[in-house]
Amino acid sequence: MTPAPLVLPGPVLFISDLHLTPAMPRTLAAFQGFLDSVVDDARALVILGDFFEFWVGDDERHDPFNQRVIALLRQASERGLALYLMHGNRDFLLGQTFARDAGLTLLPDPVCIETEGHRVLLSHGDIMCTDDIPYMRFRHWTRKPWVQRLFLALPLAWRLKIARRLRADSEAGRAGGTRMQGDVTTIGVDAMLKPGTGQTLIHGHTHRPRRHDEAGGERWVLSDWDFDGPLVRADALRLDARGLQRVPLAERLRAK
Repeated sequence: MTPAPLVLPGPVLFISDLHLTPAMPRTLAAFQGFLDSVVDDARALVILGDFFEFWVGDDERHDPFNQRVIALLRQASERGLALYLMHGNRDFLLGQTFARDAGLTLLPDPVCIETEGHRVLLSHGDIMCTDDIPYMRFRHWTRKPWVQRLFLALPLAWRLKIARRLRADSEAGRAGGTRMQGDVTTIGVDAMLKPGTGQTLIHGHTHRPRRHDEAGGERWVLSDWDFDGPLVRADALRLDARGLQRVPLAERLRAK
């Protein structure tokens, strides 16, 4: 039996792949500006993964940078904005303690939501990158609860060191041309959007913002956010009674 969709208050805004880290202070400032002035009449915000550059356990929430992020989320929640967050490939260890402190609800991947008379399927997107065999193998093992329990039992300093090493190796691979940000495959998309069903899917992960017509319906891809590099990037999707619209954010938030 297909689970009933999760009903969200609308209008809803969707964002993804902020990759928040102390090394990107302008991106955090842009997110604060987004919460302060761009949300407008939206009643819910859904973050589709990779909100942080990495997260090695909820004991990391005591870091001053992370405390600032949590405070921003908590303030938005207390103003009446319903907050939802889906795990990404870099922050899949975000747990219920973080969610409680931030005033948000963690979502499974994938999940179907309903709002303003529309049904939409949500995913971070990495599960559809089926051609990236090394990553899919990594994903398979790191999502196992017993593997996560073993990792979380390590001292925080060790976990941070491992995460930084994995991040450095990933960036070095891309810089050297040996590894690219994986894109979704037809097999992966068809497994998510069953052909002929006429569904709508929103995801992030690939950093390739675009609307696609697929055999199973329409697929909307969110941008990543970067206000600290030479090429500023950011967008959101808004879902209301009229349907989905893309909301460009780069210039609007850079001016804040």
